[in-house]
Amino acid sequence: MVEFKVKISTINDVKKFVNTVSKYDFDVDLISGRYAIDAKSIMGIFSIDLSKELVMKAHTDNAEMVKADLSEYIVG
Repeated sequence: MVEFKVKISTINDVKKFVNTVSKYDFDVDLISGRYAIDAKSIMGIFSIDLSKELVMKAHTDNAEMVKADLSEYIVG
């Protein structure tokens, strides 16, 4: 599993993020405080506070692919 801090700010960012992670055959979660949601769910993402940084957990060992695909959202 790989973990990154991400920031998803706009509606267009959410759509693009979901389209990117939806192509993966492994699970990707977003954690905001005590809530964990499926990163492939637009409705799930809109149910959490997007004004804060989120923790993204991708259930894969291929950190380089995830980092390359989602680099515009990764912070820190």
